[in-house]
Amino acid sequence: MDIKLLNIKFDSVKHKVLTNLSLEWLVARFDLIHPIVSGNKLFKLYYYVQDALAKEKTTLVTMGGAYSNHLAATAYYAREHGLKCIGLVRGEKAQYISHTLQYCADLGMQLVYLSRTAYTQINEGNFHQFITFCREKICFIPEGGNGQKGTKGASKIMDAVSFLNPDFVTVAVGTGCTLSGLLYDKTSQTKIIAVPVLKGFHDLEKNMTDLLGSKNQLHFEVFNEYHFGGYAKKNEILLQFMNTFYNENNIPTDFVYTAKMMYAIWDKINEGYFPKGSKIVSIHTGGLQGNLSLPTGTLVF
Repeated sequence: MDIKLLNIKFDSVKHKVLTNLSLEWLVARFDLIHPIVSGNKLFKLYYYVQDALAKEKTTLVTMGGAYSNHLAATAYYAREHGLKCIGLVRGEKAQYISHTLQYCADLGMQLVYLSRTAYTQINEGNFHQFITFCREKICFIPEGGNGQKGTKGASKIMDAVSFLNPDFVTVAVGTGCTLSGLLYDKTSQTKIIAVPVLKGFHDLEKNMTDLLGSKNQLHFEVFNEYHFGGYAKKNEILLQFMNTFYNENNIPTDFVYTAKMMYAIWDKINEGYFPKGSKIVSIHTGGLQGNLSLPTGTLVF
């Protein structure tokens, strides 16, 4: 897959509230790129994998939680390129592993379970101590692709939507890598809105400075109040919103990332945050496989 050759579909959200406010709300359907390496995953992984292939590295090593879309995408991407793959998993192995981790294992990813303390200590310099059995040439990919190569890849997301000249571009935030990509080399007046899906994630400014340096002079706004209790947390209000949003617009969302972001934007629209006549583009970052953890019948899609 080549990120230079992607044609992104844009779906328009329809509602009388939008019409009354003369607002145009488009959803950039990056989730349709690929059934597994979809949304922002291809972009964040692309330059890591290209570097590994160019330097003849044989094994990708990355990290994530039990329901990590990043782990699933990396496992698939590695297999497609003939690379071995090791996943460092946050938390001890459960009696029954998640469908996501089972999928990764089925694709050939070797899973290494770590305590949460050990997991938080991992960085590019010390990860070898957790996989001492591996003696091959390794390409380390930080959690979520959150590094310079991930930022460079995620910057192509902004390239794909900038021709629309949006007033606002909105995105769900986990590690902050995709957000850094949207801000990378941004010269337009488009305002970036970040919706963190983690509770208490208040150091986005520092994260952006670490990844972008002086480029972080570009402003963005953070809506911190839509995490619904924390990462992968949900309630009936969010699930009902997902079903209503799908019934009205035929756009599926996932409860970990995109549903929270869409809910935030819809709530801010109703609060009158967006000036009349604004054009809003929301990035659909994929991750729909996470919905498989929900009881059958919870969602209408």
